Formats: sequence, structure tokens, C-alpha cells
Amino acid sequence: MLRKIRIILACFFFVAVTLLFLNVSWNLNLWLGWVAKVQFLPALLALNFGVLAVLIVLTLVFGRLYCSVVCPLGVMQDVFAWAGKKHKKNRYGYSPEKKWLRYSVLAVFIVCLIIGFAPVTTLLAPYSSYGRVVNSLFKPLYDLLNNVLAGVAADYDSYAFSEVEIWMRSVTTFVVALLTFIILGVLAWRNGRTYCNTVCPVGTMLSFLSRFSLLRIRLDKDKCKNCSLCEKNCKAAAIDYKSGTVDYSRCVVCGDCTDKCKFDALHYEWALGGKDSKPVQPDSSRRAFLTGAALAVGTAAMAETKIKIDGGLAVIEDKQPPKRHTPLTPPGSQSLRNMNKHCTACQLCVSSCPNNVLRPSTDPMRFMQPEMSFERGFCRPECTHCSSVCPTGAIKQVTREDKTAIHIGHAVWIADNCIPVANGDECGACARHCPAWAIHMVDYTTKDGRTVQVPAINAEVCIGCGKCEYLCPARPFSAIYVEGNEVHHIN
Repeated sequence: MLRKIRIILACFFFVAVTLLFLNVSWNLNLWLGWVAKVQFLPALLALNFGVLAVLIVLTLVFGRLYCSVVCPLGVMQDVFAWAGKKHKKNRYGYSPEKKWLRYSVLAVFIVCLIIGFAPVTTLLAPYSSYGRVVNSLFKPLYDLLNNVLAGVAADYDSYAFSEVEIWMRSVTTFVVALLTFIILGVLAWRNGRTYCNTVCPVGTMLSFLSRFSLLRIRLDKDKCKNCSLCEKNCKAAAIDYKSGTVDYSRCVVCGDCTDKCKFDALHYEWALGGKDSKPVQPDSSRRAFLTGAALAVGTAAMAETKIKIDGGLAVIEDKQPPKRHTPLTPPGSQSLRNMNKHCTACQLCVSSCPNNVLRPSTDPMRFMQPEMSFERGFCRPECTHCSSVCPTGAIKQVTREDKTAIHIGHAVWIADNCIPVANGDECGACARHCPAWAIHMVDYTTKDGRTVQVPAINAEVCIGCGKCEYLCPARPFSAIYVEGNEVHHIN
């Protein structure tokens, strides 16, 4: 019964986190947003002491239940391990704890976390790794299905589904997500929880507490018949068949061993006063393992390329992002320093952005952390989605009223790209659409002596929303673009 309860709870957390990253519905984010905030590392970075206290108590009482119930990356590995067991039963075996590897990875992770070295922390954070997998691999497939349903529904004059644009936000992030999915899939298929018990820093941190948990898997020596099924079904490699002991630092309390025991010799019980384990004789048989696995992951973002046509006559050239000296970070992130210190690049804000403004950075020092660019949309003043979903405190929650006063950057005009300067045509799109009234048109004398109207920017008023850059008709580079502020300020 306890194992069934664990599986039900694990399915709930796994599905809930997955739906958040798929961005199925904003109302769903309002109801289930808390499942992202109860993840261990996001709670630690956000200094959410209430959640941390609950997770610590949970581990001290039940063991590493967090890893098999709450962590979506752990549950994903369990799915792969379950599929592997369908192919070959009794496939696991005990292996000694690799302390040197676990503690070395944890030490490097903590140091990088303190100094804000994003490339290491973003790659090792388990929750963020799963988020990148869903956002880069599964979300394009979900969006493609949504568009198919939208097309079918439109044929019947129904608009229950709205078509969404599918595009590749970052090739680098896609490759990282694909490699993560393949590597973890193969490891879990063959050896169960190898990653959790050798590399994952959260698993290593919780292992210190789980050694002292009040509830543990115990072996009844009077009932044990030395069949070794417990060891062969432990995906954490935590049960030593030779000595009849359990490594509680690696046990994730999945309940597979108790479920497989035919003699009721294994029980999940209080550690104090429990019966000692009975030494058993080693089994001479050696476990078999699968020698290879090929996982094909299709992405609709690469398959679906759209040609933009203006009136069916002229092809509109796609915009190219400008080279910004200071990157743009979302309102609420406060500064580049705060973003680097707290962000684990989980991509939840990228997935939730309804305006196609956020995308993962390719800068090595801010690897896969969100940055803003305005080729496909602009940051609407009334939108606060990214600040509402961020679980780590990298983007502090802001209200709609506060957002209109946050200056994340300022617009910069490039004369050579401006249409009035280049060919004499009137424009003024940037001034007409600026929501902050930070742009007005003034006379400008070109090199050939012509007088034209060009934008003049009040940098003190500009909030950096990017509407001017997005609506500028100049191609491929806008005549006006937004330069980021290293530290945001409020007027």
C-alpha cells in the first residue's frame, strides 16, 4: 500500500511539473505553480526556509523520499528503469558507494553556486535539467499537436484551440537537453539510479540526512530465505546481498525490494528497535545488462519552417538580433548579478513567456539563462508571467503597476539603418507605438543634405520594453534597439 501511495504521489508531481513546462494553460500555472517552488534547489536559492524545513524533516523521517516522489528528474529515471525491467527482470546488483565522485561533484557544485559560475550549476541542477528536456524536446511536439487540433477544429468552425508559433529558441540548449535525455535514459535503463547516487548534488546533500532517517528498509533475519531478489531489484544498488545490509544514503525508498520479496522479510519500519539483518551467501549468477539503446527524439521546431509573405507578393526578411553590449534580463531580475547568482536555467520562464521574448543565452558565463530579444515580440507592460513562475528568486515577482516603472534598458538609434535616412521615406513607427512616450520625432540632416524626421530618445523615460525594436520595419537589423541596464532602476 505504501508503494502504491508513493507511485500515485510521484505521478502527480511528475505530471504537474511537466504541464507547467508545456505551458498548457496559465490558469494551470496559478493552481500548480507551487510544485516548482517546492523543489529543493529552487527553494534553497530563493531562501524559502519554510519549504527547506519541510524537505529536511521529510528526509529525516522517511529517508530520500524526495528523490522518488518530488524530483521530476528522479521520476523520469524511474520510468526508464521500469521500461528496462520489462525487457530484463532482476537486472540490478549491489555496487559500493563512490564517495570520492559524489563528494567531489558536490564540492564543485557548491563552490560554483557561491561564486555564481552558471555553466556548472545549470548543468548539474536536477530540476532544471528536466525542465530543459521538456521545454526543448517535448514542448515543440505538444505545440505541433495543438496546431493540428486547431486546424481540424477550424474546419468545423470551432476555435477551441489557437495556433501557436513553433520555433527553435536555442540550438545549444536543444543539444544539451537532447544529450541529457539520452545519457540519463541509457543510465537509468541499464543501472537505475546511477546518476542520482553518483552525480546529482541534491541527492548527495539529502544522503547526509537519510543516513539518520527514522523509517528505513529493514531485513527480518528469521524470514529471509537468501533468494537475493531484493538486491536484484534495487535500482539504487543500495542492498548488499553478501552482507544483507542496506546503504540508507543511497536508498530512495521506492519500495521495489519489499514488493519483490516473496517471504515478507523486508519491511519499512522504525530504525530504532528493528531486527538485525542476517548475513547471506553470495549468489554466483551475474546480472545481465542491455548493451545499447538508441533514442530518437523528433523536434517539430526544426521541421516546421515558415516563410513570411507580405500580401502574397514580397518575402519579408527575418530580423536579426543586434549585438548588445549589456544583455537584457526580465523585469524583476534586478540585475545581471542577481540573475547569475540565482538562476539555474530551468527554462520555466522561457516556456511561460507569451510574447516570444525570452530565450536561453549562449554566453558561456550565463549559459542557458534567460535573456530578452525582440525579433518575435516585445515585453508587454501588463505581462508578469516570468516573474510569477520563477521558483528560485532569480526573477522577483512584480505587479503590473510596478513593471511599468522598472527600467531594464534603454533604446539606441542607429542612423544608417533608419528608413528615412536611408531612402527618404517617412516612418515614425517607433515614436507612434512607444508605450512610455520616450520617443519623439525631430529634424535630422543627412549626409547628402536632406532633412528628414528621425527618432530622438529620452533614455531617462525609456523602460526598455522593446516595442520600438520589434515594430521597426528596417531589415535585417532594426534602426532602433534596446541596450540592457546592468542594474535595473525604478522611476
